[in-house]
Amino acid sequence: MALCEDGAVVGSVSGGCIEDDLIFRYTGGSENTVLVNGGPPCLVRYGVTAEEAYRFGLPCGGTLEILLEFNPDAQALDELVAALEQGQLMQRAVQLDNGVVRQQPIDQPLPLSIDDKTLKNTFGPEFRMLLIGAGQLTEYVATMALFSGFAVTVCDPRIEYRNGWSVQGVTVLSEMPDDVVTAFRPDRRSCIIALTHDPKLDDLALMEALLSDAFYVGAIGSRRNNHIRRQRLQEHFGITPQQLARLRGPIGVYIGSKSPAEIAVSVMAEVIAVKNGLLLPENFDVSHAKANPSEYAA
Repeated sequence: MALCEDGAVVGSVSGGCIEDDLIFRYTGGSENTVLVNGGPPCLVRYGVTAEEAYRFGLPCGGTLEILLEFNPDAQALDELVAALEQGQLMQRAVQLDNGVVRQQPIDQPLPLSIDDKTLKNTFGPEFRMLLIGAGQLTEYVATMALFSGFAVTVCDPRIEYRNGWSVQGVTVLSEMPDDVVTAFRPDRRSCIIALTHDPKLDDLALMEALLSDAFYVGAIGSRRNNHIRRQRLQEHFGITPQQLARLRGPIGVYIGSKSPAEIAVSVMAEVIAVKNGLLLPENFDVSHAKANPSEYAA
């Protein structure tokens, strides 16, 4: 969160009362102001007592500790943002005694670390999602992905679908899916989902996606269509069983979804779970659930 002396704010810390308290203190509204306009960084802790935890909406016994940096180097922040926009993973280290900042590119995310001298944090480029097909389901998935923090690209060579696209903030491409996937250069912060139901389009995208580092590769379709798709990719495109093991389908978690909006919720739930490294229980798997309908009659 960036906070100016006039009370202007960009971003957030907790999405609640803590922002209000910081603004109150920073703009001189409190006699017990802990923020000063300058000097070395300092740590502010909220939720130490049960009363504070209740007042600030924190779970009982929980705490939130914030590092405050005063008058940070604007050029260094510009360089950090530029690196992130170019897809570079960055580590930012702040010396706690004087506020000196060191920034460097890194190859893989590292956990936040703090000791008596330094706080180190990883800043990564935003997660990206490539959707094949510009139909109604794609619009719901794209909308949910945008407010979940993904940069979303949609590929559909069919002009009749592209012309009906209505979601703002999405890059829409008309090239063939395999070319788009290649140009997309999927990395470990990318996911690719085929949603056209057209093998001529979905298979081309999946063929390239399964050869990439994308953290999630999936395709819409029934259990039967998913099985046939796997056979097709193996027999006609040379995809190995090991590569096919990365293909998710039927996609989503089992919530009994029927409408496009509900299916999109199901798909995004699975994508976010995989992104966050969560292993979902077997009974959340669509194939498993539909194979045992009596277990979910309630």
